[in-house]
Amino acid sequence: MKTDLRLTALLLAVHLFLPAPSATALDVERDDVRAFIVEMQARHGFERQWLEQVLEGAATQQRILDLISRPAERVRPWHEYRDHFLTEQRIAEGIQFWVAHRELLAKVAERTGVAPHVIVGIIGVETYYGRITGGFRVLDALATLAFDYPPRSQYFRAELEQFLLLTREESVDLQTVQGSYAGAMGRPQFMPRSYRVFAVDGDGDDRRDLWESWDDVVASVANYLSEHGWRADEPVVAAADLWYPDADGLTAGSIDTDETVDSLRDKGLAFITTLPGAAPAVFIGVEGAAGPELRAGFHNFSVITKYNRSVMYALAVNDLGLAIADRLPVGDAG
Repeated sequence: MKTDLRLTALLLAVHLFLPAPSATALDVERDDVRAFIVEMQARHGFERQWLEQVLEGAATQQRILDLISRPAERVRPWHEYRDHFLTEQRIAEGIQFWVAHRELLAKVAERTGVAPHVIVGIIGVETYYGRITGGFRVLDALATLAFDYPPRSQYFRAELEQFLLLTREESVDLQTVQGSYAGAMGRPQFMPRSYRVFAVDGDGDDRRDLWESWDDVVASVANYLSEHGWRADEPVVAAADLWYPDADGLTAGSIDTDETVDSLRDKGLAFITTLPGAAPAVFIGVEGAAGPELRAGFHNFSVITKYNRSVMYALAVNDLGLAIADRLPVGDAG
């Protein structure tokens, strides 16, 4: 009996330390992996042996492939997506975050013109104000998607390249850093290229730390939006309705401002804005709990979609940020 128990315990211990069936080591002998290694050697001077060791340590995970194939924006209607982010708790914690960082938000907003409610909304939607930054090793996520997700393999191969460069340039631990299933990192969930290009040193310590420094995080989110064309003091969206029920020519789904204020009104969309008639605009139609919800989106709406190319994401960011701003103690929203 004791022998059987010991054998069972030994087998259990061995099982616990074996890789999960849904994860397999990346094969560096594959043609596409080999080609990537050669490119990284030629383009950036990485050593072949080091690259092989790094990529051999990457694990292809089926869970990552499952998640990217069914993002929440695609499988949830708007009202469920919105309710997930605009909870009383998330709004309350957003108020706490804004009050705690009001001077930083005001300083960054003054310098960049980016609205504080959008900065707070992005951080709240992305990581619940830094609480949920992802549980996947970034190396595994990017390697999985770079070599085993054909629909976007080119994009993720480029992000894997950027990640390797980032870890060489910054204090980012290649082997242990974790992020989302898509490889986004830190409190603002920057992809590696965005980290390298748009992250800034907000606290003046000569580092760009998107995990621990709120100064860097807030400044980097604002810089990202600013670099993508944010316009100070312009609105994001406006609630809308139809002048007449059978209005035609209005097609929802675009994230680009492919209309103007005047053209949307000409097609039967009613909304209020101080923007001129020639200002770029887009028609937004989403599924609310009580039926269709209509809005007019403007230039800054499209800028938010550069952070995440989703209509519902941009709406959730704006709605969350405004809900927080509306409940701030007097004097904190300035």
